[in-house]
Parts: sequence; structure tokens; C-alpha cells
Amino acid sequence: MANKHILMVLTSHSELGNTGTKTGFWVEEFAAPYYTFIDQNIRVSIATPKGGQAPIDPNSELADFQTADTQRFNQDDTAQALIANTLVLAEQSSDDFDAIFYPGGHGPLWDLTDNIDSIQLIEAFLKTAKPVAAVCHASAALLNVKNSEGEFVLSNKAVTGFSNSEEEAVQLTNVVPFLLEDELAKRGANYQKAPDWNAFAIKDGLIITGQNPASSSITAKHLVDHINA
Repeated sequence: MANKHILMVLTSHSELGNTGTKTGFWVEEFAAPYYTFIDQNIRVSIATPKGGQAPIDPNSELADFQTADTQRFNQDDTAQALIANTLVLAEQSSDDFDAIFYPGGHGPLWDLTDNIDSIQLIEAFLKTAKPVAAVCHASAALLNVKNSEGEFVLSNKAVTGFSNSEEEAVQLTNVVPFLLEDELAKRGANYQKAPDWNAFAIKDGLIITGQNPASSSITAKHLVDHINA
């Protein structure tokens, strides 16, 4: 089997609205997919809109949110070096990869929803029949992606992402720039969800989405199965 290559795209955004607190990417949503990929001998490159250090959401480093994968990341100098020296998103080409994966955290709501480089990259992956996966808030990266007819690719697609009730539970409903569940529905998506904090992922054609941090592993496994099929 030829060595597959996945591009993981993380946020560069570190400010949680105007609250004065920090955000970024959620460690578990990076770590679980990253190890799912490399343990299958899949190459991983990591890009962000700005390049360089990707900001970690400090809340995701709290004891309550540690898993075997986050603990592995904490002791993994290679992975930490990749996070500290991410590639510039605008310089990446779909030709170089077999798939693209967007981990969440609140950051993507601000800098990946309308990011033209990200949108064009996802459109290029889909146009060449390569899968696109996103978990939790990173489903926002799909909101403004269109097909060759100029229609939203999410129209009539079964998708998931961080739910309104989960946003309410973390008390950020009035901080986030928009509620992801509502925006996915506005694009004509068939939004689906499991009960709060349960693992849930959907694959509809080339688009694979996971609901929340607990869903990051199964979202990644759907992607691995697709590119290995």
C-alpha cells in the first residue's frame, strides 16, 4: 500500500471573542486523529492560516479532558514540534494529499469559516474526489464551500458538529460568533446529533463530520477507511 498523506488544518485564532480568555484548537481533537493516522503509517502534515505555532485552547489541557491520546501528545516531542511549526495554509495544494482533516476547538469559528484559502482547498479536494473531514466546531470550515454549480456543498448532506445544547452547556452561546448547528441548517444540511458529549460521526459521500471531542477518533477512522478502501 502506497504511503497515504493527510493534511490536518488547525486554527491560528487564540482569542475567545472579547472575553479576554484564550482559545485555539482542542488538544484531544488533534491528538486522537493524529495518532489514528500515524499508527496506520499515514503521513501527516499540519497547516494553519498563519503558519507557525498553532494555539492550544488552555481548557483542553485541564485534567478533566485528558485521554490516552493527549497524554501521548504531551510526551511526543515530534508532534509538539509539528504544532509549533505549522505550514502556511495558503501554500498547500490538494494535489499533495489524499485527504484533509479539520480538528475543532472554538478557534475555527473565527478564522476558518470565511478563510478563502481553506474554502478553495476544500473545494479542490472535493472536485478531485478526495474526502474532507471535520470534527466539532471545525465543521464551520465547510459552511461556505461550494460546488462547481455554485451551490453550498452541505446542501442536503447529512452532517454534524458541536450542537446548540453543547454550546449552552459550556456557557458560550453568547460568546461565539454564531451557533454552528443553526448555521449548518441554514446551508440546507441535514444536521444530525447524538445526546450531548456522546461520540457521533457521519459520512455522507466525501464529507465526514464528528459532533464533539468524543467523536474525534471515530471521525478519523471513517477517513482512514475511506482512503484505504
